[in-house]
Amino acid sequence: MSKTLSVAAIQNGTVIDHIPAGQAFRIIYLLRLLDKHLQVTVGLNLPSKRSKLKDLMKIKNYILTKDQANEITIFAPTATINVINDFEVTEKIITTLPTSIACIFICPNPVCISRTEPVDSFFYIEEQGKQVFLSCKYCEKTVDRNEIEVRI
Repeated sequence: MSKTLSVAAIQNGTVIDHIPAGQAFRIIYLLRLLDKHLQVTVGLNLPSKRSKLKDLMKIKNYILTKDQANEITIFAPTATINVINDFEVTEKIITTLPTSIACIFICPNPVCISRTEPVDSFFYIEEQGKQVFLSCKYCEKTVDRNEIEVRI
């Protein structure tokens, strides 16, 4: 039985693997990758041994910062993030869930001050079991990570 690669290798950059299926586009918006005009290869609903399906991202010639890698854990807590140089993994970025995040998300509360006044959104992040919740600093509304909207 021969193996085939579903997504081509990159020479230099970052590979984010084991993203829960359906979360890759949220990570693209979270990291503002479209604004950076980077070459990004995305694999959606790929077969996975860990879970039935996964997403995968390869970002050519771009290395995530530690803060960016940590932000990914909001949507992909079990993702693996590898730095690639000359087609080889040269670093595995170890991540931790951040305790807060600013300016990235939109509070779902329509009367929150962060939606009606010129203030940046700010959320506290909590993990309860396998669930991640974000709590707005201003209105204190708490939502599951899957209910939060990324600011585009």
